Amino acid sequence: MAKIKHSVATRRRKKRVLKKAKGFWGDRSKQFQQARRALMHALVYAYRDRRVKKRDFRKLWIARINAACRQNGITYSRFMKGLKDSKIALDRKVLAELAVRDGKAFEKLVKIAQG
Repeated sequence: MAKIKHSVATRRRKKRVLKKAKGFWGDRSKQFQQARRALMHALVYAYRDRRVKKRDFRKLWIARINAACRQNGITYSRFMKGLKDSKIALDRKVLAELAVRDGKAFEKLVKIAQG
């Protein structure tokens, strides 16, 4: 039986890892084992932080809406309850954008929420 050589597959696998590790610091982008470890770590962080990003943006939107509400003399929770009761279905992203960019429209929403 002939000896099986793995050089092509091994090289391809190593090149794939090193290509993904391009830009990493020092040996983490040059040596296969260091690159593989660093890449696994980086992929774990990337997976986790795609979810954390959503939480962070939601916190930011709520903070902006709350600040705008307080300038208009209402609390965040009463504002959101008032919008829900008056059947206005705007998400926090849109409300935060209105609070920052269009104060007049946000004031109208506060009036509706106070109702």
